[in-house]
Amino acid sequence: MARPGSKRKILVVDDDMELLGQLTRNLESSGVGETVPLSLPSLVMERLSEGDISVMLLDLVMPGASGADILRTVTANFPEIPVIMMTAVTDVSTAVDCIKSGAFDYLTKPLDTARLYSTVTRAVSFSELTSENRHLKKFLLGEPLANPEIFAKIITRDAKMQSIFKLVETVATTLHPVLITGETGAGKELFARAIHDTSGVSGEFVAVNVAGLDETMFHDMIFGHRRGAYTGASESRDGLIKKASGGTLFLDEIGDMSPGSQKMLLRLLQEKEYYRLGSDILYQSDARIIAASNCNFKEIVAKGSFRQDLFHRLAIHQIKIPALRERSCDIPMLAEHFAEESAKELSKSRPELSQDLKMALAKADLPGNVRELMNMVRNAVACNRNGRLDLSDFEGLSPALQEKKKGVVKVSCDGGFTLYAAFDRFPSIDEVEELLVQEAMRVSGGNKGIAADLLGVSRPTLNKKLESVNNV
Repeated sequence: MARPGSKRKILVVDDDMELLGQLTRNLESSGVGETVPLSLPSLVMERLSEGDISVMLLDLVMPGASGADILRTVTANFPEIPVIMMTAVTDVSTAVDCIKSGAFDYLTKPLDTARLYSTVTRAVSFSELTSENRHLKKFLLGEPLANPEIFAKIITRDAKMQSIFKLVETVATTLHPVLITGETGAGKELFARAIHDTSGVSGEFVAVNVAGLDETMFHDMIFGHRRGAYTGASESRDGLIKKASGGTLFLDEIGDMSPGSQKMLLRLLQEKEYYRLGSDILYQSDARIIAASNCNFKEIVAKGSFRQDLFHRLAIHQIKIPALRERSCDIPMLAEHFAEESAKELSKSRPELSQDLKMALAKADLPGNVRELMNMVRNAVACNRNGRLDLSDFEGLSPALQEKKKGVVKVSCDGGFTLYAAFDRFPSIDEVEELLVQEAMRVSGGNKGIAADLLGVSRPTLNKKLESVNNV
């Protein structure tokens, strides 16, 4: 059976070539899936054995073949494929018998287009649910990964992460949206790519960070624009949703989306359709949506800054990536991996990591998670000259800097707390804020995502603060 994450194929079996052509046109224009016409009943089992069929439409009466007999053979060998019988009005009683024999439903000729579409849509949904349940059963029974090579870029030996790999293989078999949550730098995009690669879809993986985009920018970037939509729009342009046709559109940092952008995304998820900016032409989309955020959705939905209906649409499947501190056993292995990777990029010999360094890294406060660790190691490898990395190569592991990363400066003066040590006088709030922003950018190696996480603000807020600092 086809994985529903790939292009859905509907096998239509009928000796009437004219009807086959009509069904192909009707089904493919509706967007429900790709139609595979077959006029020779003797080839049904051979075609099904190729493993890419999601739903089957079968004529009940054909010359030299019994649809009822074919149905029994199909349900015995491919029970996961829903079979819809097609019959003349006078054969309704026989069609009912077919339902008892395992048919999903039946349609009477001449076929009503609306009922054809609704029945096939239900069958496709049933097929996807069956596939998902089958993969979930494998997950619960602890079966090994079907495609372990897809997860090769995610360095881990942690049991929680291995469980998430299995969950990825399960949700990848559907066309439903996926919401990936986790702290900044935890590796959300890596998991989004793993879902895409596991799904078997033929289209591209297209990633975009939507934080800070206003409604017009979001509309233009995601859905494209018509020529003349705004000043400077000299020609029409497709959006990223078009580029992701037949594939996956990954929307990162969706927690900061504007209300208008949220409304457009909700329509896309509900109706699988969209308008270009400045156009009244409706376009269809078959791209799968994967979204990610470091936000607490319970909080932002309660505050009203994120639509509850959009959250429920996105969170049909939800995957939470653990913070690096929750899998500290992986840190030494990750550090060695990044050291080797960085050395290759710099044409250096692979440096050795001291045991003290590995222990310190495993206990370090790394709010930027894997991304922060990677930046620290890259910097250390670039600056190192003796081929051995130890604590002296990692300024960020010193207790004093750990306190600064938390936004705390502890200096004792007459038993109290003071900032005189940093300013030689009592500073203003603006001065302290400027210092914190600059320090966060330094500690994060210029990575705004990590810096925002260190400061406890969103990226758009950090961008505004950086503009303010730069304009001083």
